[in-house]
This record gives sequence, structure tokens and C-alpha cells, in this order.
Amino acid sequence: MNWLKNAWYVAGFEHELDEGRTVARRLLDTPVVMLRHSDGRVGALEDLCPHRLMPLSFGRRVGDELQCGYHGMRFGVTGVCTLAPGQAHIPSQACVRSFPLVQRHGLLWIWMGEAARADAALIPDLRWNDHPEWTPSRGYHHVEADFRLSVDNLMDLGHESWVHLRTIGNGEEECIPSYPVKCSVKGEGLLHAHREMPDIEPPPFFAMVLDHRGRIDRWQTAVYLAPSLCMTDFGVYPRGSSPDEAYRSHVLHLLTPETEKSTHYFWSVARNRRLADTGLTEAIAKAIAQTFDEDMVVLGIQQKQIDRYGGALPRVALKVDEAPLRARRMLDALIKREAEDPGFVYRPQTMIEDSTPELGMA
Repeated sequence: MNWLKNAWYVAGFEHELDEGRTVARRLLDTPVVMLRHSDGRVGALEDLCPHRLMPLSFGRRVGDELQCGYHGMRFGVTGVCTLAPGQAHIPSQACVRSFPLVQRHGLLWIWMGEAARADAALIPDLRWNDHPEWTPSRGYHHVEADFRLSVDNLMDLGHESWVHLRTIGNGEEECIPSYPVKCSVKGEGLLHAHREMPDIEPPPFFAMVLDHRGRIDRWQTAVYLAPSLCMTDFGVYPRGSSPDEAYRSHVLHLLTPETEKSTHYFWSVARNRRLADTGLTEAIAKAIAQTFDEDMVVLGIQQKQIDRYGGALPRVALKVDEAPLRARRMLDALIKREAEDPGFVYRPQTMIEDSTPELGMA
């Protein structure tokens, strides 16, 4: 499968490497093992010993090095072999491919393309995940589907009234597709799909976070940043109050392809209210996990249907498909440019600004 290789992908949460832990994951169909050195450096190596192809994650960590569990060869955080048991000479070929890995915003960012092109300045600004004015609820899902199906799903929030009626969706009489969406390109690789829903009944999740049972005003912007990041930026507030006092949340959907048909889905739901309420943090994590569990069912079925019947989705395009289709075209164009132009480097619009009501909710 053609992926955009020269770009930053989320490989995990920073805390996963705490206390000397190593993490092994397949990313863009490449086995990777990650660790943090005692001096704070982080490293990502191909999870493959050059001797007899055993995964390094099958072995163990010895100090700041990984030791192969077959013949004891050791490799440092940069992939250099430091020990070949039974001999003084270490063959020059005895090294492991390394990938640039950076810690930022509480996340681990990996560059799977040409290492010389890795520019940390191109890492997207997802400050809400570790900002003192926001409190996150975090989690992870393993999706048995092409990551692009997840992007489709996140850029088409019109499915909420049917898939998520128990959590974030309104009933059919106030279904999301009934409210107009405004799609706009905000920068290279950056797409917004903005929708406003005034004077609606609060879905269960929003009633919980607002601690309010009356009618509400709601706005939300589905954001796509190529190649595989999405954000649902929403605000809700009781009908008749000011949007300046809205409960705001940035739902970060951090998608990284595992294989052609599976995806690592790291997520973080950052809020601007009741920051020290640990009970709310846990309740949001539980509710969001339930919401994404509902998505996993749909995405898994779609992948099986594509495998069975072939072809691309949607078979028939509806109005709700505008943003997903534009996101796919955006990604396809970037992949094509990378393949055809050796000098091309994707420079995304890394600052993703907060959204606010645009159309005016009376």
C-alpha cells in the first residue's frame, strides 16, 4: 500500500516508555521497538536483529541497550551494535535501522520515511493533550480496518444519530445531516468541516459533561490533517447562555496505520472545564471508549465488506460524504507528489486553531 512516508505519525504516548519500558508496534507495516535512554533520549529501531531476524522485543533490555534473545547481541538507542558475544570484532553490517522519534505534547512522534528529511518543526501542534488549561482523558483502540475508513468516519459526523444514539448522537428528528456543513481548506493538508446545531436536546454525553438536562446549543468542527490526524473540536452550552462560557473539548484522533487493514487509534479528549475533577476525567474516558467501541463494529464490518466485494467507498455519494471525499483526494495528491517528485517535502499547516461558532446561532 502507498502511504505518505515522509511525515510524522503518532507512535504512542510518552508515558508508555516510563520506568525503562520498551514498546513494540508495527507501524506502516514495519516492526518497530521503542525505548527511552537514561539520559532522556528516545529511540525507535526496526524490531529485527540483523543476525537471524529475531525481533529484538523478544529479548530484553540491559541498561540502555536491547539484547537479542537468541544470541545476545546488544544494540544501543541509535541502532549501533555494542556487543557480539564470543568475538571482539563487531561486523560493520551488524546494525539496526533507526527511525527519528520525538517526544512532544505528551506523545511519541515517529518519522518512517527518509531520516534526513525529518524536521521536528513539522510536528503538528496538539498542545491540548498536555496543556495546563486543559485536562485530557486518554485511551487506545486497535481498529481492524484501513486507517482511511477511520478518517472517513471521523470527517463524516452524520452517522452519530444512528451509531452513537446512546452516547453523543441526537435522535433522527435532530439528526446531524439536517444541519448544514461548511467545508474549507485551512492550509496544506488541513481541512475543516464545520457544523452548528442550535436549540437541540442534549445527547447523553453532553448532558453529563454539562450537568444540564435542558436544551443546548452545539457546534462542532471535524478537522483533518494529512496524513492521518483528525480532531473533533466542539462546544456545547445551555440554550440562552453565551458561547463564551461553553464547555469546550478537543477530541484528538491520532491514527497510525499498522497494516493495510489495521490501525493504531490513540485518542485524547481534552476539556476546558472542571479540570481537577478526576471523576469526570474517568467518566469521559469510559464514555468515549464506549463511543469508539461502537465505531469499531462499523469499521470492522466495512473492511470485511470491501474485502468481499472490492471497490471503493462510498458506492453512492451523499452530502455527508463531502468532507471524507475531500480528505481522501487531499491525501492521494500528497502521496502522488511524494512518489513523483524526489525533492517534495510535505509541510503541513501544523497549527490547528480552535474553532468557534461561525454561522451564528440565534
